[in-house]
Amino acid sequence: MTTEQVIFFILATITVVAALGMVSVASVFHAALLMILAFTGIAALYMLLGAGFLGIIQILIYVGAIAVLMLFAIMLTPRMMRQGNQSRFTQQWPLAAILASGLVVLLVPQFLGVSWPLADVGPGERDFALDIGKGFMNAEADGFLLPFE
Repeated sequence: MTTEQVIFFILATITVVAALGMVSVASVFHAALLMILAFTGIAALYMLLGAGFLGIIQILIYVGAIAVLMLFAIMLTPRMMRQGNQSRFTQQWPLAAILASGLVVLLVPQFLGVSWPLADVGPGERDFALDIGKGFMNAEADGFLLPFE
């Protein structure tokens, strides 16, 4: 076995164990920490496979943004529930509805009053973009089916 294979098996084991722990642990906070570990393991596997850009994007988007956002939400939610602030939030919905309606009244005329200019695209460029789109979304043997998250 080469060193690269050993590193791969170690990273794969850590990632799979973290993912299984994430769905089987009772604490939501510990599940979020295990999710961070699983995402980091996936990023390390991307880097091991030579896709460093994907690894960095994995860390920036999933570990850096989504997982940290979940941790903040988990840490702040029980504190608000313990202090009994839930009744205050449920009593303020009329004020929130009035403020949201006012915001809609202010923003809708702004959006409708703007002339959204269209780019002048020649016929050759338009057909080229259409061919690319058809090639990506074609599921037959000569095309690709591009999955989106």
